[in-house]
Amino acid sequence: MSQSYPLFVKRDIDGFFGLFIDNLVQLLLILGICGGLCGMSGDNAFYLYRYIFPGAAVSILVGNLFFAWQAHRLAAKEGRNDVTALPYGINTPSLLVYVFFVLAPVYNQTGSVEAAWKMGLIACLGSGVIELLGSLFAERIRKYTPRAALLSTLAGIAIGFIAMSFTLQIFHRPLIAMVPLGLILLALFSHTRFPLGMPGGMVAVACGTIVAWILTAIAPNLSSPPDWLAPNTLDPSAVTASFGTLGLYLPQFVGGEIWELLSDVDAWLGYVSVIVPMGLFNIVGSLQNVESAEAGGDSFATAPSLAMNGIGTICAALFGSCFPTTIYIGHPGWKALGSRAGYSTLNGIVVTVLCCSGLIGLASSIIPMEAGVAIVLWIGIIITAQAFQATPDNHAPAVAIGLFPAIAAWGATVMAGAFFSANGTTMQDLLAANPSAEVNGFLIEGLISMERGYIFTCMILAALSACLIDRKFYAAAVWALIAAFGTFTGLMHSFQLQGNTIDYLLLFSEPAEGALVFSATGIGIGYLGIAVVCIIARSFRSGPNHLDPAVESASSSEPDSDDESVFNDA
Repeated sequence: MSQSYPLFVKRDIDGFFGLFIDNLVQLLLILGICGGLCGMSGDNAFYLYRYIFPGAAVSILVGNLFFAWQAHRLAAKEGRNDVTALPYGINTPSLLVYVFFVLAPVYNQTGSVEAAWKMGLIACLGSGVIELLGSLFAERIRKYTPRAALLSTLAGIAIGFIAMSFTLQIFHRPLIAMVPLGLILLALFSHTRFPLGMPGGMVAVACGTIVAWILTAIAPNLSSPPDWLAPNTLDPSAVTASFGTLGLYLPQFVGGEIWELLSDVDAWLGYVSVIVPMGLFNIVGSLQNVESAEAGGDSFATAPSLAMNGIGTICAALFGSCFPTTIYIGHPGWKALGSRAGYSTLNGIVVTVLCCSGLIGLASSIIPMEAGVAIVLWIGIIITAQAFQATPDNHAPAVAIGLFPAIAAWGATVMAGAFFSANGTTMQDLLAANPSAEVNGFLIEGLISMERGYIFTCMILAALSACLIDRKFYAAAVWALIAAFGTFTGLMHSFQLQGNTIDYLLLFSEPAEGALVFSATGIGIGYLGIAVVCIIARSFRSGPNHLDPAVESASSSEPDSDDESVFNDA
């Protein structure tokens, strides 16, 4: 361990609040949707407090401690004291997908909370095994993929699913959230120091919490409270009610329950079409986050980082949690905060205490989420900026095109949620009547098709574009062929739609009865056409180059490497 690399620095407090808020959001999401959709409420809430939360604690603690240790190792190896540990926690996309496409369907079919929980364990275990195996070849993927392709995907996710989501929360409860937003921007953009050297994140959360409780105390004393005040108050009764869940919930090994269900292959085989794509998504997403960390100055080994993802997820399943863990997006943001390894260790310890004591509900009832979301919003801003700053200037168009599928995925998610809330005409109804149906000028079918496998689509489009910018036509053709393969197998673009529920349509899977099916064969053929165009373009390489002079200069300075390796890193 490096003598000059401290266990904890003051700036770790800022990093802790950002990562803790992110993890707390996931835990509260589990509490809400599992209770509402999977029957884990009332007398069945013990599945959450006795199994799922303690299991999540095991996975989060193991992962955070590993990544803190990994940061110490890198600091000692390179003789540095500014290494920032990789952020880590519950995987949000997997959480939502497993609830909507594994736990909830099993619960609706069987009426058994136990059956839904056990199937969730199988899904989580499967994802962990895929991630662990993926760590063996992930470094080669990273080596042959342009940085623009890896970072643009993260930027698209950051814009839609992080920055935009939390911005909406801030403007929904402005009296609680906007002053903390100003404090965060003041601390992190202008590097203003607060009195007594207090970390900006701690000041922002404390300020938002105090304001929220002051407003809550004032509101009942007003004869006619204004409409804008109500969203900015808290519920004191929720604090009292949360004491009912307090207790000691130690993790319990549930390998026997998993083995029992694994022995019945027919029971879980149908869910492979959900487990495999999510496992692959997690591999690619973690790979992109490791690349993001390297672009930010911290070069962590790919294989052990991704292996820890798989091990953490397997631990989650073996101790009762249905939800995979992953390396989080946002390392450059935490590094810019000045965090080191202590924020990761502290996060693992605090989340473990909350999960094993039933304090999750109490914490959420006392501290308004909006008091801390500005930190996470800032993380999203930094991720987006890094995608352009850490790639060659002439690759900026490649980064830009890689944003589109993720933004489309965000739009499709918002649209689907609106249809769910409407309780009327479904997306299936509209598309069955008219495949060209639009919502405010946006094709519904196009949004959903871009959303399916968008992590792959973002990366491939950006990689293909970066190769073309560098005039590596064979490499661009290979990326187009990979896109065609992903499309024909159903990992990208194809989907089946039942009501407002969107699911994958894999090559060898049977569509659900009554579902509206969209086969992306035409898109796959289109990718093949792009590959052919790129190959033909190779024969025109000696002709005049009509690129912009700046781009031409940047491209001509690079050696022609098509003959050496079609995947040479752009």
